[in-house]
Amino acid sequence: MKNNKLLIVGTMAFDDIITPTQISGKILGGAGTYIGLAASYHPADIGIVSVIGDDFTSKYTSLLSDRGLDLSGVTKVKGQNSFYWKGKYHDNMNKRDTLDTQLNVLANFEPVVPAHYKDASVVMLGNLAPSVQQSALSQLKHNPNRVVLLDTMNYWMAAALDELLVAIKQVDVITINDEEAMQLSGETNIVLAAKAIHKLGPSHVIIKKGEHGAMLFYKDQSFYAPALPLQEVIDPTGAGDSFAGGLSGYLAAQDKLTTVTIKQGILNGTAAASICVGAMGTEGLISSAKEEFLAQLQELERLRTV
Repeated sequence: MKNNKLLIVGTMAFDDIITPTQISGKILGGAGTYIGLAASYHPADIGIVSVIGDDFTSKYTSLLSDRGLDLSGVTKVKGQNSFYWKGKYHDNMNKRDTLDTQLNVLANFEPVVPAHYKDASVVMLGNLAPSVQQSALSQLKHNPNRVVLLDTMNYWMAAALDELLVAIKQVDVITINDEEAMQLSGETNIVLAAKAIHKLGPSHVIIKKGEHGAMLFYKDQSFYAPALPLQEVIDPTGAGDSFAGGLSGYLAAQDKLTTVTIKQGILNGTAAASICVGAMGTEGLISSAKEEFLAQLQELERLRTV
């Protein structure tokens, strides 16, 4: 029997988002925030390891703790600001330009895993420097039932590939998009890319294809989960993190971790991502009740069986 603890390592930050139709101003963001909010749809014991500055006030921490998220692993650095990112999306919303990135407290972030999460059955390493991901892993106690998931991006593949490969070797599940999978593997075919990434360590490779769903590759088999057809995408920011949160939250809530539960977890991740993109920033995840999440999940199940 596994415990139902989910440990999330990721940023709690602020974003400033410009889409073709809206300008958000400075709003709540960060991979850890999206992952935690999406995971909180599930009955799991969820803790976040992150770092924040003075600007991340009790208004924001209370919002997260009210969703049942344990913030004892969040370090607050006085006299500094939180990580900040500003970006502008192109008209088709599939591409964006980074206008400003301020590392602030993230520049010297050394994660500290709380004692009561060192035996967590599920660990979700959000998109962070591979050295930070490795540091968090090194603090964990042995747990033979543990599943470790990792999310990363093309920036780390270019800037810290050696460290990233060390981190990837220690994980069971990796979630990346199709372009990142091709960059990491050097392959131009998704199936071949997945096979190459398998050899790096992960037993399960999840390749996200945005509005075209996600694919799971394991052993010599594959699984496809469609995306929900949406009339309008308000803001794609955090969709991948929400996917990771829905997936890892579902896995943490299960008594056993198998390929079947990972498949169902992918559907849960897809449902969370669809809620995320329907509003600016984290607003959709914050305002949506569990009933709305379950309705999205039910629609995905219907799409798969039609």
